[in-house]
Amino acid sequence: MPDLAVEWLGTVPYAEALELQQQRVEALRKGGGQDGLLLLEHPPVVTLGRGAGTDNLRVSESELAARGIALHRVSRGGDVTYHGPGQLVGYLILDLSAREERDVHAFLRRIEAALGEALGELGVPARTLAGYTGVFVQPGPAEPAGKPPRKIASIGVGLRAWVTYHGFALNLDLDLDAFESMVPCGLDFVEMTSIARELGADAPDDLAARARRVVGETFARQWR
Repeated sequence: MPDLAVEWLGTVPYAEALELQQQRVEALRKGGGQDGLLLLEHPPVVTLGRGAGTDNLRVSESELAARGIALHRVSRGGDVTYHGPGQLVGYLILDLSAREERDVHAFLRRIEAALGEALGELGVPARTLAGYTGVFVQPGPAEPAGKPPRKIASIGVGLRAWVTYHGFALNLDLDLDAFESMVPCGLDFVEMTSIARELGADAPDDLAARARRVVGETFARQWR
């Protein structure tokens, strides 16, 4: 099975990252390139997934622009979400046909499993929620019944001739108020959270660097 090359790209504007993904996808489709995970951050941006409308936006596009937040309509699955500083974004460029894994649902479950494993190593117990894509926080034993599920990672992928692109967004220590301008992922019953919020005073000072290392190592191991 091909190895997975993991790259940290720093802060990259959304349009530039999308163009880079498209270049990597075409290289794999033509028999060149290498399976990879691109880790990066975006300046503030809201993205609408394939088939998503603006119904789940609570503010207008002009209001987003006034706040310095870009808006992009893209070809990934899923609904509306936010990317910004303090969030680790991972774009998986994989040739599933070369791995004999032509099953998109299984691919999504593997992403969830890898993120759950990485979160566990970072001190946050994670879980999935039946019927919904993404990763949520395992509730503590003292939490009251009926408390909204807390979502910590969103996932939305695209596929071109069995080559994947787009990927996941893991909330590290971003400003969660940014999600108030939307119904995140179209799920009005969830609360968005972050590793920093879950760990509180126990969150390490080098959280971003540690998360990049753990997530990169976990995904490289999962897809080796």
